[in-house]
Amino acid sequence: MTEEITILAQLQNPTTKEVGFRNLIQAYKERMYWHIRKIVISHDDADDVLQNTFIKIFKNIDNFKGDSKLYSWMYRIATNEAITFINKKAKEQHQDVSDYKHHLISNLNSDLWFSGDEIQYILQQAIATLPEKQQLVFNMKYFDDLKYHEISDILSTSIGALKASYFHAVKKIEQFIKTYN
Repeated sequence: MTEEITILAQLQNPTTKEVGFRNLIQAYKERMYWHIRKIVISHDDADDVLQNTFIKIFKNIDNFKGDSKLYSWMYRIATNEAITFINKKAKEQHQDVSDYKHHLISNLNSDLWFSGDEIQYILQQAIATLPEKQQLVFNMKYFDDLKYHEISDILSTSIGALKASYFHAVKKIEQFIKTYN
């Protein structure tokens, strides 16, 4: 929390804004990368979306009002950028978004940057079958270990709805894994 306050102070001062932005990137790039990667699947695409996310953050940092934590605000931008990217790619391929994501997952084993074992591959396949909101909630809760109130800030959804989405996602993933064997 102290690091976030320091970075925000640097970003709000015109003479230290550049240093603050470099510190912001250093502090959050790995977490943001993995959040984006879970949405777009591909390493190269995640790098592109991450770069676009940080550009958008830099351009809009003066609009950050402090109503939420800085990282929640950044996660919201990253989430929206990743979803927009996936929707655009699916449209370019003349595919439904879910079909496009299934295509990405099916190519995951040939991705040089995917280091998971078969169980992780099956889990990724299961997650890809979920509706978009359930995918986001599951990934943020299970992988990013975010609290419901943090996810609520990011997705602008009630905590009750998030708990229900997570519960349904877990049940669907369990069912997928049972039928996979």
